[in-house]
Amino acid sequence: MAKRAFIIVLDSLGIGAMPDAGRWGDEGSNTLGAIRGHREFDCPTLTELGLFNIDGVGGGVASPKASFAKNAEASLGKDTTVGHWEIAGVISSGDLPTFPDGFPDEIITAFKRATGRNVLCNKPYSGTEVIKDYGEEHIRTGSLIVYTSADSVFQIAAHEDIVPIEQLYEYCEAARKILDSYGVGRVIARPFAGKHPFVRTANRHDYSIVPPQKTMLDILSEGGLDVIAVGKIYDIFAGRGITQSYRTKSNGQGMDEAIRLAQTDFCGLCFVNLVDFDSAYGHRNDTAGYARAMTEFDRKLALLLPHLREGDMLIITADHGCDPTTASTDHSREYTPLLVFGERIRSGINLGTRQTFADISATVLEFFGQNRQSTSGKSFLHEVKL
Repeated sequence: MAKRAFIIVLDSLGIGAMPDAGRWGDEGSNTLGAIRGHREFDCPTLTELGLFNIDGVGGGVASPKASFAKNAEASLGKDTTVGHWEIAGVISSGDLPTFPDGFPDEIITAFKRATGRNVLCNKPYSGTEVIKDYGEEHIRTGSLIVYTSADSVFQIAAHEDIVPIEQLYEYCEAARKILDSYGVGRVIARPFAGKHPFVRTANRHDYSIVPPQKTMLDILSEGGLDVIAVGKIYDIFAGRGITQSYRTKSNGQGMDEAIRLAQTDFCGLCFVNLVDFDSAYGHRNDTAGYARAMTEFDRKLALLLPHLREGDMLIITADHGCDPTTASTDHSREYTPLLVFGERIRSGINLGTRQTFADISATVLEFFGQNRQSTSGKSFLHEVKL
């Protein structure tokens, strides 16, 4: 029987501040802690698997169905790109560059030359506030709204009636080429629509810098295995090491794709990112929305589990935090959860605190017999395999 592994990243579901969170101003952040008491939060499937049995989370069940751990991030960052790279075995030695005062003149000048359009804003901004404050001027002038955040991102917002989607994507590709030499993590297309107050559409598209070294995805695909990306995984890894990709516009669609793929005969890894937790709720400090999204995920997870086959391994984790109850709307430096489940995976094993997200990649590579080419991290497969 073909081996299959599923990794589902609950984008931004941190479970408590790491000891060095103060370096980023994130003391006391706890994304799961912020939403678990909300009336919209109801996650019996995650509870049964052992989410609340993880050290420091509290409220666990007597006999969790999965093994579980708390993940520490070894990379010096709290960014989506850095977090996913570490899950895939690449530990980053420093933060990707950020631009708290906006992008320097040489970047903006090169971007204006490449697109033939002027630029508005060029400073850190909330994605919903920036279109509220600059959207009408953008429509009047055709200038592109460029902004950043606490992360290493160059974001371009444009109204879909003023800048067609494909043209916005071309502008992002031009920006990506300019920003490669500066090491900027991501360029993000942020289209919006309607009249003031404007709304962002689901046509977001990320353009990431290429990982600096081989990842788990490269090793698996070079070994002849399927590497199936769902959601923005393809964007995060700039397509490297991926054999199939399915873009999604919501968490629900992402889980529907995972359920569909679980009913197919692929051999390899299905890697899923569910970005709504972060983009739609964490960054908007929407506690109720985050709690409701977790409840919806839990229902979809219950539908996925029966489609797992005897030899499958399911890993549920996250890439950073984004506590919706703190004053900040940015990511938070937090531990992340780890749940490992399957018919041939031992249940109820407390794997403790893992020192790096890269333990996931080491485990997946060993699972597929591809650990001759190692990434960073220490496999926990021998602790959980029946």
